[in-house]
Amino acid sequence: MSAPVPEFRPSARVARVRMSPNAVASARAKALRDAGRDIVNLTIGEPDFDTPAHVRAAAEQALARGDTRYPPTEGVAALRAAVAAKVARDTGLAVEPAQVLVGNGAKQLIANAFAATVEAGDEVVIPAPYWPSFPDAVRYAGGTPVFVPCAESRGFRLAPADLEAALGPATRWLVLNAPCNPTGADYGAEDWAALAEVLRRHPGVLVLLDEVYEQIRYGRPPPHLLQVAPDLHERVLLVSGVSKTYAMTGWRLGYATGARALIRAMTVVQSQFTAGVSTVAQAGALAALTGPQDFVVQALAAYAARREIVTQRLRAIPGLSLAAPAGAFFAFAGCAGLIGTVRPDGGLIASDVDFTEYLLEKAGVATMPGSAFGLSPYFRLSFAADEASLVKALDRIALAVARLVPSR
Repeated sequence: MSAPVPEFRPSARVARVRMSPNAVASARAKALRDAGRDIVNLTIGEPDFDTPAHVRAAAEQALARGDTRYPPTEGVAALRAAVAAKVARDTGLAVEPAQVLVGNGAKQLIANAFAATVEAGDEVVIPAPYWPSFPDAVRYAGGTPVFVPCAESRGFRLAPADLEAALGPATRWLVLNAPCNPTGADYGAEDWAALAEVLRRHPGVLVLLDEVYEQIRYGRPPPHLLQVAPDLHERVLLVSGVSKTYAMTGWRLGYATGARALIRAMTVVQSQFTAGVSTVAQAGALAALTGPQDFVVQALAAYAARREIVTQRLRAIPGLSLAAPAGAFFAFAGCAGLIGTVRPDGGLIASDVDFTEYLLEKAGVATMPGSAFGLSPYFRLSFAADEASLVKALDRIALAVARLVPSR
């Protein structure tokens, strides 16, 4: 007789988190495509450009010279020095390579930070709407996310009074994302100064600034937080990477800079989960940061043109609204005017989830509901796709909305 198979039960940590909504939505769109459906997938924030040629060449050269051994956990020295130099230019502060950790994407570095610092009972303040991995990384580390809604009327930016109300004795971190995924919201000098004034009254609170979209801004880039409030530098962890700026999503490389003690603790965590990042990816990232930046300028121009198309077209659709994104490549459109309408097949649009399901099922356009990012009724679409795909998707969205009728 064979031994009974033990029942699988996930740990309490796993039970507190969910599969990435982006990954689920993208996989569903792919499955429909594989089944023969014509689907325009606007769920994922992935540039449609090829990685720049000089970056690919640097990786090929690394392979040719046999640079395929185990890397240092914290990252190769040349790349850490390049990141330190970049951050020093951006902030005006002295940054040393010992303050840099290279990870397998920004997502790992965020998880490292919370794993290294957050315990049961700790709170992490997260403005909403938010990137969905922030709260689940907090939950997995044992902490509690505290959400602060940010109104569209404020450009989806965190209000100082709301931050003050959210902070308390249990607060360990404040998470900021600028430019923001999903809204494209950004912060100017006055915004940073007002938030910094609140943080000075709460000296025990650390700040995680996710700026992975830092090079994708429309208009004059604002001053950096640490230029406005350099006195906070020991409390601020900067997280960025090469994925969005240089079309290197599959290379899986991000970097973080912060206080030496925090970086050391994050390095200990990384040493036990993944160790160092691929040497080939690091060679490519070094070339991206130190080589020609023509690609960045060209890509930004393309995103700006797409942003204009998406903004104009969505605003022209009755029932939808849109605050034009200041950065990143997402449109976070309001669909409150469509809640309560009825689909041609009689189904009720009662939420943003219902609306995005309708777009997928009947229009062949895959988007994300605002509820996945902590704020409804909105939906997010990525304009990192080519213009032809965007125009097709917007035509379909307009037609699908026109077919909705008021409920009786």
